[in-house]
Amino acid sequence: MVTRRPPESESTEPNDPSVEAAFQAAPEEMVAEILEGVLYLSPRPARPHANVASNLGILIGGPFKFGRGGPGGWVILNEPELHLGPRPDKLVPDLAGWTRERLPRAVGGADAPAHYGLAPDWACEILSDRTRSRDKGPKMRIYAREGVKHLWLVEPLARTLDIYRLVEGQWVLAQSLAGEERVRTEPFEVIEFELPLLWSE
Repeated sequence: MVTRRPPESESTEPNDPSVEAAFQAAPEEMVAEILEGVLYLSPRPARPHANVASNLGILIGGPFKFGRGGPGGWVILNEPELHLGPRPDKLVPDLAGWTRERLPRAVGGADAPAHYGLAPDWACEILSDRTRSRDKGPKMRIYAREGVKHLWLVEPLARTLDIYRLVEGQWVLAQSLAGEERVRTEPFEVIEFELPLLWSE
Protein backbone atom coordinates (compact mmCIF):
# COMPACT_ATOMS: atom_id res chain seq x y z
CA MET A 1 0.00 0.00 0.00
CA VAL A 2 1.46 3.34 -1.07
CA THR A 3 0.67 6.59 0.73
CA ARG A 4 0.76 10.00 -0.93
CA ARG A 5 0.84 12.96 1.44
CA PRO A 6 -0.50 16.07 -0.29
CA PRO A 7 1.56 19.23 0.27
CA GLU A 8 -0.22 22.05 2.04
CA SER A 9 -2.64 24.11 -0.05
CA GLU A 10 -4.33 26.07 2.72
CA SER A 11 -4.02 29.64 1.39
CA THR A 12 -7.10 31.73 2.04
CA GLU A 13 -5.90 34.62 -0.14
CA PRO A 14 -8.58 35.33 -2.76
CA ASN A 15 -7.75 34.69 -6.38
CA ASP A 16 -6.14 37.64 -8.12
CA PRO A 17 -8.82 39.71 -9.94
CA SER A 18 -6.89 39.35 -13.21
CA VAL A 19 -6.99 35.55 -12.84
CA GLU A 20 -10.74 35.64 -12.19
CA ALA A 21 -11.24 37.92 -15.20
CA ALA A 22 -9.24 35.57 -17.43
CA PHE A 23 -11.27 32.63 -16.12
CA GLN A 24 -14.52 34.39 -17.03
CA ALA A 25 -13.14 35.33 -20.47
CA ALA A 26 -11.94 31.82 -21.35
CA PRO A 27 -13.14 30.62 -24.77
CA GLU A 28 -16.10 28.26 -24.59
CA GLU A 29 -14.16 25.52 -26.38
CA MET A 30 -11.57 25.44 -23.57
CA VAL A 31 -11.79 23.94 -20.08
CA ALA A 32 -10.83 26.66 -17.58
CA GLU A 33 -9.73 25.93 -14.01
CA ILE A 34 -8.19 27.97 -11.19
CA LEU A 35 -6.01 25.76 -8.99
CA GLU A 36 -4.23 27.29 -6.01
CA GLY A 37 -4.53 30.73 -7.60
CA VAL A 38 -3.20 29.72 -11.03
CA LEU A 39 -5.34 29.71 -14.19
CA TYR A 40 -5.14 26.64 -16.44
CA LEU A 41 -6.75 26.39 -19.87
CA SER A 42 -7.08 23.02 -21.61
CA PRO A 43 -8.53 22.05 -24.97
CA ARG A 44 -11.43 19.66 -25.03
CA PRO A 45 -10.39 16.06 -24.30
CA ALA A 46 -8.79 13.91 -27.00
CA ARG A 47 -10.60 10.82 -28.26
CA PRO A 48 -9.11 8.23 -25.85
CA HIS A 49 -9.96 10.52 -22.92
CA ALA A 50 -13.52 11.19 -24.10
CA ASN A 51 -14.11 7.51 -24.83
CA VAL A 52 -13.03 6.37 -21.35
CA ALA A 53 -15.07 9.10 -19.64
CA SER A 54 -18.18 8.06 -21.57
CA ASN A 55 -17.63 4.37 -20.85
CA LEU A 56 -17.09 4.95 -17.14
CA GLY A 57 -20.17 7.14 -16.90
CA ILE A 58 -22.25 4.32 -18.39
CA LEU A 59 -20.72 1.63 -16.17
CA ILE A 60 -21.20 3.63 -12.96
CA GLY A 61 -24.24 5.73 -13.84
CA GLY A 62 -26.67 2.90 -14.59
CA PRO A 63 -26.38 1.06 -11.29
CA PHE A 64 -25.61 3.99 -9.00
CA LYS A 65 -27.53 6.92 -10.46
CA PHE A 66 -30.53 5.10 -11.92
CA GLY A 67 -30.53 1.93 -9.81
CA ARG A 68 -30.35 -0.32 -12.89
CA GLY A 69 -28.46 -3.40 -11.76
CA GLY A 70 -27.29 -1.63 -8.61
CA PRO A 71 -28.47 0.21 -5.50
CA GLY A 72 -28.88 3.75 -6.87
CA GLY A 73 -28.42 6.48 -4.28
CA TRP A 74 -25.83 8.57 -6.14
CA VAL A 75 -25.64 11.65 -8.34
CA ILE A 76 -23.02 11.08 -11.07
CA LEU A 77 -22.05 14.03 -13.29
CA ASN A 78 -19.67 14.48 -16.23
CA GLU A 79 -17.33 17.47 -15.97
CA PRO A 80 -19.15 19.44 -13.25
CA GLU A 81 -17.60 22.77 -12.35
CA LEU A 82 -16.69 22.82 -8.66
CA HIS A 83 -15.96 25.95 -6.62
CA LEU A 84 -14.21 24.77 -3.45
CA GLY A 85 -12.57 26.52 -0.55
CA PRO A 86 -12.30 30.21 0.33
CA ARG A 87 -10.32 31.40 -2.73
CA PRO A 88 -12.22 29.58 -4.35
CA ASP A 89 -10.44 26.87 -6.34
CA LYS A 90 -12.40 26.17 -9.54
CA LEU A 91 -12.03 22.60 -10.73
CA VAL A 92 -13.57 20.46 -13.45
CA PRO A 93 -13.16 16.75 -12.68
CA ASP A 94 -13.83 14.38 -15.55
CA LEU A 95 -16.52 12.70 -13.45
CA ALA A 96 -17.76 13.28 -9.92
CA GLY A 97 -20.29 11.66 -7.66
CA TRP A 98 -22.25 12.63 -4.55
CA THR A 99 -24.45 10.45 -2.40
CA ARG A 100 -28.09 11.48 -2.75
CA GLU A 101 -28.31 12.26 0.94
CA ARG A 102 -25.62 14.93 0.48
CA LEU A 103 -26.93 16.29 -2.84
CA PRO A 104 -30.63 15.50 -3.03
CA ARG A 105 -31.30 18.02 -5.83
CA ALA A 106 -28.56 17.91 -8.42
CA VAL A 107 -30.23 20.40 -10.80
CA GLY A 108 -31.80 22.85 -8.36
CA GLY A 109 -34.15 25.66 -9.28
CA ALA A 110 -34.07 28.19 -12.09
CA ASP A 111 -31.71 30.42 -10.10
CA ALA A 112 -29.20 27.67 -9.29
CA PRO A 113 -25.62 28.56 -10.32
CA ALA A 114 -23.83 26.56 -13.00
CA HIS A 115 -21.21 25.38 -10.50
CA TYR A 116 -21.36 23.23 -7.37
CA GLY A 117 -19.97 24.43 -4.05
CA LEU A 118 -20.23 21.05 -2.33
CA ALA A 119 -17.21 18.75 -2.60
CA PRO A 120 -18.11 15.37 -4.12
CA ASP A 121 -17.74 12.03 -2.34
CA TRP A 122 -15.94 10.59 -5.38
CA ALA A 123 -13.97 12.16 -8.21
CA CYS A 124 -12.31 10.70 -11.28
CA GLU A 125 -9.54 12.25 -13.33
CA ILE A 126 -8.57 10.81 -16.71
CA LEU A 127 -4.89 11.53 -17.20
CA SER A 128 -3.17 12.79 -20.32
CA ASP A 129 0.24 14.28 -21.05
CA ARG A 130 -1.34 17.76 -20.90
CA THR A 131 -3.14 17.30 -17.58
CA ARG A 132 -1.19 14.68 -15.60
CA SER A 133 0.91 17.12 -13.56
CA ARG A 134 -2.06 19.19 -12.41
CA ASP A 135 -4.34 16.19 -11.86
CA LYS A 136 -1.72 14.50 -9.65
CA GLY A 137 -0.54 17.78 -8.09
CA PRO A 138 -2.83 20.69 -7.19
CA LYS A 139 -6.08 18.88 -7.92
CA MET A 140 -5.18 15.97 -5.63
CA ARG A 141 -4.18 18.45 -2.91
CA ILE A 142 -7.45 20.36 -3.25
CA TYR A 143 -9.55 17.19 -3.20
CA ALA A 144 -7.74 16.06 -0.03
CA ARG A 145 -8.19 19.46 1.63
CA GLU A 146 -11.92 19.42 0.86
CA GLY A 147 -12.41 15.87 2.19
CA VAL A 148 -13.24 14.05 -1.04
CA LYS A 149 -13.23 10.45 0.17
CA HIS A 150 -12.43 8.58 -3.04
CA LEU A 151 -10.37 9.46 -6.12
CA TRP A 152 -9.85 7.40 -9.26
CA LEU A 153 -7.01 8.16 -11.68
CA VAL A 154 -7.37 6.56 -15.10
CA GLU A 155 -4.60 6.24 -17.72
CA PRO A 156 -6.37 5.58 -21.06
CA LEU A 157 -3.24 4.80 -23.09
CA ALA A 158 -1.54 2.67 -20.41
CA ARG A 159 -4.96 1.17 -19.57
CA THR A 160 -4.60 1.42 -15.82
CA LEU A 161 -6.93 2.45 -13.01
CA ASP A 162 -5.57 3.62 -9.64
CA ILE A 163 -7.97 3.83 -6.70
CA TYR A 164 -7.19 6.22 -3.83
CA ARG A 165 -8.97 6.66 -0.53
CA LEU A 166 -8.54 9.59 1.85
CA VAL A 167 -7.26 8.54 5.29
CA GLU A 168 -6.64 11.29 7.85
CA GLY A 169 -6.07 13.85 5.14
CA GLN A 170 -3.67 11.67 3.14
CA TRP A 171 -4.20 9.81 -0.12
CA VAL A 172 -3.68 6.07 0.23
CA LEU A 173 -3.41 3.94 -2.91
CA ALA A 174 -5.98 1.22 -2.25
CA GLN A 175 -5.78 -0.63 -5.59
CA SER A 176 -3.88 -0.41 -8.86
CA LEU A 177 -5.64 -2.26 -11.67
CA ALA A 178 -4.60 -3.17 -15.21
CA GLY A 179 -5.02 -5.77 -17.92
CA GLU A 180 -8.06 -8.05 -18.02
CA GLU A 181 -8.97 -7.70 -14.35
CA ARG A 182 -12.47 -7.66 -13.04
CA VAL A 183 -13.09 -4.57 -10.95
CA ARG A 184 -14.93 -4.46 -7.64
CA THR A 185 -13.73 -1.39 -5.81
CA GLU A 186 -14.71 1.45 -3.52
CA PRO A 187 -16.95 3.33 -3.35
CA PHE A 188 -18.88 1.22 -5.88
CA GLU A 189 -17.86 -2.23 -4.67
CA VAL A 190 -21.38 -3.66 -4.69
CA ILE A 191 -21.04 -4.19 -8.45
CA GLU A 192 -18.31 -5.73 -10.57
CA PHE A 193 -17.26 -4.79 -14.10
CA GLU A 194 -14.57 -5.93 -16.50
CA LEU A 195 -11.73 -3.44 -16.79
CA PRO A 196 -11.46 -3.83 -20.60
CA LEU A 197 -14.93 -2.28 -20.86
CA LEU A 198 -13.32 1.05 -19.94
CA TRP A 199 -11.20 1.04 -23.07
CA SER A 200 -13.78 -0.43 -25.47
CA GLU A 201 -14.58 1.65 -28.55
